[in-house]
Amino acid sequence: MQLVKYQVADTVAVGIQEQGQIVPLDLDGDVTSLQDIIESENPAATAESLRTDGSIAADSVTLLAPIDQQEVWAAGVTYKRSQTARMEESETSASCYDRVYESPRPELFLKATPHRVSGPGQPLRIRQDATWNVPEPEITCVVNSRLELVGFTVGNDMSSRDIEGENPLYLPQAKVYRQCAGLGPCVTLAADMPAREETTIRLEIQRAGESVFQGETNVDQMARTFESLIEYLGRDQEFPHGVFLMTGTGVVPDSDFTLKPDDVVHITIDGIGTLTNPIVQG
Repeated sequence: MQLVKYQVADTVAVGIQEQGQIVPLDLDGDVTSLQDIIESENPAATAESLRTDGSIAADSVTLLAPIDQQEVWAAGVTYKRSQTARMEESETSASCYDRVYESPRPELFLKATPHRVSGPGQPLRIRQDATWNVPEPEITCVVNSRLELVGFTVGNDMSSRDIEGENPLYLPQAKVYRQCAGLGPCVTLAADMPAREETTIRLEIQRAGESVFQGETNVDQMARTFESLIEYLGRDQEFPHGVFLMTGTGVVPDSDFTLKPDDVVHITIDGIGTLTNPIVQG
């Protein structure tokens, strides 16, 4: 099952996405948001109980980021390619990232609050004080307040590599700013995802209508499991509204590539769909 948050005119609604159609959900009583469905004991059954008789074409509505009040966190250095890329950023930081890749404890950091998140078709930003900016395509865990893995969405963990490479302590500035995170286009419930070894993550960047970068990886290339990352994230933490956890990237453009304004980033993950965002600056 795929759940979407969408807008028609001035109305924000939640629905089930099926074969290019959206079945609106009748939200009332105890369930008034997508977050409430994710928080329920059985999200699929809850959504089914709210199903209406009609449907609308998915391309006739504006899909929104599938987030309400949740925080967005991220994990780093979870793929070998990510480890290599982070070490390329700075000789000073190289040993730090190497140790993180090998350590039982993962790198985890707060990525975004809801107002910093962009949904499908909405702009993502590159910093004005950075010169080396890249998207980071990441399968993103949708986790409820009980730290249960409910589903997955597509995430874009935008990063200013020159800022982080200058000093690892600058990580928050390289990662957390206006329009720094993309989420969407839907939440696919965990039971309906393909096997991890069959889940491919693809990145394409277009510039002036031409493809200037393409790359892909597979979820089974992660050095850590979703369950381990969630367990570490939940240590001495509370997420009363649940949390989105970006799980790291294994697709990194070459070191001579940087995003430019008006680029368009497409991230496709099997079982979920494609998240597309234009890039802005200033």
